[in-house]
Amino acid sequence: MNWADFFAMNGYAFYVWGSYGMALFVFMIEIILVRHKRKVTLQQLRMMRDAGESQ
Repeated sequence: MNWADFFAMNGYAFYVWGSYGMALFVFMIEIILVRHKRKVTLQQLRMMRDAGESQ
């Protein structure tokens, strides 16, 4: 078997590589959303801490 046959996947390449691409896309979006949520949460905690210290 050569590389062209491997990447062609017997005619199913679009579905196979498309599935890998979509999974990678979803994983990347998940990572971005988790990092954003962490940033927002840390900002909220800092604001709460600062508000508590000023009282």
